[in-house]
Amino acid sequence: MPPVVPLRTIALQWLRIGVTGFGGPPAHISLLRELCVTRRGWVSEVEFEDGVAATNLLPGPASTQLAILLARRLRGWPGGLLGGVCFIVPGLVVILGLSVLLLSGRPARPVLGAAAGAGAAVAAVAVQAGTSLVPASWRRAGAGRSGRYRWIGYLLAGGIAAVLIGPWLVLVLVGAGIVEAAVGGHRPRRLPALAVPLGSIGAVAWTALKVGALSYGGGFVIIPLMRADAVDRYHWLSGDQFLYAVALGQVTPGPVVQTVAVVGYAAAGIGGGLLASVVAFAPSFVFVLGGARHFDRLRQNKGVQAFLAGAGPAAIGAILGSALLLGLSVPHLWQLPVLAGAALWLLALRRGVVSALLGAAALGVGAALAGLPVG
Repeated sequence: MPPVVPLRTIALQWLRIGVTGFGGPPAHISLLRELCVTRRGWVSEVEFEDGVAATNLLPGPASTQLAILLARRLRGWPGGLLGGVCFIVPGLVVILGLSVLLLSGRPARPVLGAAAGAGAAVAAVAVQAGTSLVPASWRRAGAGRSGRYRWIGYLLAGGIAAVLIGPWLVLVLVGAGIVEAAVGGHRPRRLPALAVPLGSIGAVAWTALKVGALSYGGGFVIIPLMRADAVDRYHWLSGDQFLYAVALGQVTPGPVVQTVAVVGYAAAGIGGGLLASVVAFAPSFVFVLGGARHFDRLRQNKGVQAFLAGAGPAAIGAILGSALLLGLSVPHLWQLPVLAGAALWLLALRRGVVSALLGAAALGVGAALAGLPVG
């Protein structure tokens, strides 16, 4: 049995990770391992790796779910609830503050330049995120030719859906999983009916729910899901403003899914940003606090594994398709060399995402000071 850790300790340690967790899921997992396994010995290495594997089977932000799961293991559902909130809130406060700075009034040119520079690099970040998921997903397809052909088909379907039918991308992800499960002889359950609520608040909630409960394959799957609503359908953000939102989600601490708070703010102010964040993260708390005791069976369930074998490559395709949309959203010619440089930094030199975005932001400030268009 794990030790009983005081709630105050959980609050302080998970808040620390929420404040210092720059760099997305890899950084979060490293910080949680260092705290819970290496430094405090609260859980074993095997238990930690099992937690990583279990949360990767769930839709939504896996590193957030891991933070909730570990805190739950140490102090039950009160610990899981407290740990999750402390992990999420610092990044939410920062990203809402930056949203106010960028989307309200007329920001100073250097601020707009930094946003435009970082936004130009986002398409390269999406490509890096998608390609990093390919090896593990390809291995799951198996050595058989038919399985690999289906994998390629799911990848293409996800990419095409992200570009052409963004609002309904989730149906393609779920459909790919069901097809693969059916091929393996696992009878799929009936899908729940999907309906879009009316009104801007309802639309924000629906967009956030798709992000938190229906996205498989990592944080960047949220991009085509959000962009279709935020830019194309409801026009809460322009294409370049959406690039800023994605960049903010990358350079602020905490989960990348915080990007949804920028969308909520653009739609309905601070209240919309808070609502979007609550709705997006609520499924993670429900999944982990309510279902943690079933995770071992979930990992061993052949139907679940088959579903993910189909949904996974479709999600990767969606991420790569979103990179095309993001690249086409770059409005100024000077941003294209910034995008190329970010691609070289991330894909050829294999350097970090945060450093790529900060470097691109610095180039954007230089462009603004040189009088180039940034708005």
